[in-house]
Amino acid sequence: MAKTINMLRTDKNKVVSSIVIHEVYRFTMEKDGKEQAELRTRLLEKEFKVVDVDVQIAKISAKLRHKYRIPMADSIIAATAKNLNLVCVTDDEHFSQIQEVKTRWI
Repeated sequence: MAKTINMLRTDKNKVVSSIVIHEVYRFTMEKDGKEQAELRTRLLEKEFKVVDVDVQIAKISAKLRHKYRIPMADSIIAATAKNLNLVCVTDDEHFSQIQEVKTRWI
């Protein structure tokens, strides 16, 4: 965990897909309530550049989802990383099968 925190502190190009905001908000709201969900997503918005799903990302996402049979949120996150040529930092096993995206495991 310390390596991940250090990496996030020092990385200048911190990007997050808007679908991540959705996922964090939903999971946090279910577990810890709306107030905590608001706090966590505000912190994400402050620390990361939020990238919306555009037409190009949507098309890449559809191709990845079809090829790997992964959940839509995961395909959108992967497509965002692919489109921007970024490394995807994750602990989600779905990303291990996506050959088109570089990943860094946490």
